[in-house]
Amino acid sequence: MGTVSAPVPEEREIPAAEGGMISAAARVALVGVHGFGTHHLRNLERLQQAGAVTLVAVADPNPPADGVLPPDTAVFGTLDDLLAATPGLDVVIVATPIQTHAPLALTALPHADLYLEKPPVASLADFNRLQDAAATAGRSVQVGFQSLGSNALRAIEDLLAGGEIGTLLGISATGRWVRDRAYYKRSRWAGKRSLDGVDVVDGVATNPLAHAIATALRIAGARTVDDLASVETDLYRANDIESDDTSAIRVRTASGLPITCALTLCATESVEPYVTLQGSEGTAVFHYTEDRLSISTAAGERHDVFGRDDLTENLLDHLRHRGPQGQPGRTKLISSLADSGAFMRVLEAIRTAEAPALIAGQHLEWVGDGDSAHAVIFGIEDALERATAAHATFSELGLPWARPAAGVADALSLSVQDAGHDGDPAAAARSSAPALATLRNGSGIGARLSPRPYLHPVRSLGGVTVTDHFPADHPWHLGAGIGLQDVNGTNFWGGKTYTRASGRYEERPDHGRIEQLSARAEPWLPGGDSLRQELSWQAPDGGELLRERRTTRASRVDARTWRLDLATELTAVVDASLGGPGSNGAAGSGYGGFFWRLPACSAAEVFTAERQGEAAVHGSVSPWLAWMGTFPQGTASLVFAAPVEAPDPWFVRLSGYPGVGSALAWDRPVILAAGQSVRRSFTVWIADGTLSAAEAASLADHR
Repeated sequence: MGTVSAPVPEEREIPAAEGGMISAAARVALVGVHGFGTHHLRNLERLQQAGAVTLVAVADPNPPADGVLPPDTAVFGTLDDLLAATPGLDVVIVATPIQTHAPLALTALPHADLYLEKPPVASLADFNRLQDAAATAGRSVQVGFQSLGSNALRAIEDLLAGGEIGTLLGISATGRWVRDRAYYKRSRWAGKRSLDGVDVVDGVATNPLAHAIATALRIAGARTVDDLASVETDLYRANDIESDDTSAIRVRTASGLPITCALTLCATESVEPYVTLQGSEGTAVFHYTEDRLSISTAAGERHDVFGRDDLTENLLDHLRHRGPQGQPGRTKLISSLADSGAFMRVLEAIRTAEAPALIAGQHLEWVGDGDSAHAVIFGIEDALERATAAHATFSELGLPWARPAAGVADALSLSVQDAGHDGDPAAAARSSAPALATLRNGSGIGARLSPRPYLHPVRSLGGVTVTDHFPADHPWHLGAGIGLQDVNGTNFWGGKTYTRASGRYEERPDHGRIEQLSARAEPWLPGGDSLRQELSWQAPDGGELLRERRTTRASRVDARTWRLDLATELTAVVDASLGGPGSNGAAGSGYGGFFWRLPACSAAEVFTAERQGEAAVHGSVSPWLAWMGTFPQGTASLVFAAPVEAPDPWFVRLSGYPGVGSALAWDRPVILAAGQSVRRSFTVWIADGTLSAAEAASLADHR
């Protein structure tokens, strides 16, 4: 405004103790009195009543209502006017739109120390300029990540140092909030990536749920730009905005720790956000808006609520005990500008990333009317849970609204033509046939999940998906494929490893990977497809243990049924022992070999020719096994034929999670000398609707 609407307090000398410490009430100015500025007004009122500060002036082009400010507080329209008329300031608080942070902060620093709301600035270049300006002026800058003031963070440090949850394997942050159309209409800059040529970067990860990322980074000890080795972004929007409202951010620290943040403003309902510490012996969940910490280990659960240090008070205490020329004193800033470097590295990755992809209307619904309406993405809660459990992006989850992931973009698919195309040379292209199974090469999968190729999604002819991957209960369950938990001590299954020595599942740095050396699609039979793969089973150090040749084929049986054949030949590169939990002493847990993870389903039935139900068929030997259930897209049935090479027992789970496997090493390992091979071949019939036992047997009889 450029005019003064209240008397300007007289200039006074700040009493200086040793090192120029502030010993009187700090003279504070607030820039931005609306939005989050109202929080600062309330806090400053509290501190002024306590004699800690004097709010001498505010600046905002939209002045506050009468009675909001103390009677002696001056009001200005701009920071320049405020500074010209108000000498002797100790602290300037900036709570303004994101794109104004950098110019206002640079203007304020020659005159006072600074409290700057989050995100500090909208680009890494501005961050570097601001750091240089603060150093030149000898000023301190506190950044408004209020969650970092939680006393729970000190408790988390003690928790990790004491090993209560074991070795820290990863950190995730989950944010499920609701924002309506009015939220994005509240200002010109809301939801913008840039405005009038100036960076804004107002997205879910950089503004409303920025604390989730900042808190996860702080727990990981990542403070500076160099503390992060990589940042991957996967950005989307359901709203009519430029920036992201739904995103997965995957960070890897310089020490190799994965941090995955899955955030949305398009949830069914708002839930307090939280950061999860994934340990080898338990988990800790920090609800940072409530300062609540929940710890779960084998010994049980406990829940603690902590207090919080106010960032403004911390800044004042820091200034009181600061040395000359801004030298550090006994009180450190809780959220210093320098410690925001890691967060700014994430923001910069978002700023420079490909524009957020629009989520098509068929994947969401609008709840409410007019400006009160808010978008709800179908299945978003499950997507967030899977992403954080598997440290996967939405693309890697294969969500229907997500961009294709790198490991899928060049994927090979199996399809079959209608019988009427048999013998038609044009059918070789099969361009019009829907994909019934997609081969993913396993790239991008975290090491703890034992990266490997697998089939997903596998669908019925009617479009019912009958495989799952990255389920939150077992993120290492990957569609349909081959895996073993113990090959010469290397885990090619994922997750914890059961060892005979300990008699329990343990987190071990023993995860291998199955690298796809080659993959070739070719026609098979009239109207069918075939995939041939050559695979290398590699130990953590890269040494090759097994070489695999795998062939997968698809063919039509009738109008509602198709057949999937999978044959594998595993050849030992070195003398090899192929085993798993069962062969290592875990009775009844003989999984390993061929495994098919099914999606959640209702009214599920599992049976063989002689037995019915999970308990009866698990561990049994039978020529075939059938599974029927109602999946999200409809009812479907699967009939699994046992391998012709050996009577391997069936591994079946229904009550805990839905899965079927053929156990290569049920209770004893398969021993191969270098150059020796083991072969297994499987057939699975996928049918729409239900099948009787007689119909299942008939399919198996025609193998």
